[in-house]
Amino acid sequence: MRADNTRHIVAAAQRRHEYTRAKAIRALRTLDAEGRPVTFEAVAKQASISRSWLYAQPDLRAEIEQLRAAHRGAPATQVPARQRASSASLLRRLEAANARIRHLADENRRLRGQLALALGERRATGQQPR
Repeated sequence: MRADNTRHIVAAAQRRHEYTRAKAIRALRTLDAEGRPVTFEAVAKQASISRSWLYAQPDLRAEIEQLRAAHRGAPATQVPARQRASSASLLRRLEAANARIRHLADENRRLRGQLALALGERRATGQQPR
């Protein structure tokens, strides 16, 4: 009777699959980092893999479609996804700007009050404006 060597074949297929995934992910990251359009064709070409394999990978397919849509609606100069500001970051910047505006408005009110007092005192003492 022959030995069952299917585990070696399965293990080799699994390694080949993981290697191909790694190449596809690396190609995705490279295209996005360079600001180049992320399409199935571009990823397949960059990674030297088939487009049909990419279409069969649901997570990679979703990421390619998301990046492709982001590049399509964005201006000509692309900012890589990892460098784009997150919603949380933008919210913190907005909160900081609003706090600064409140601080400046309070300072303006205080300074206007001081100016009004100084002008009132000048008027009361009869000093002429300079």
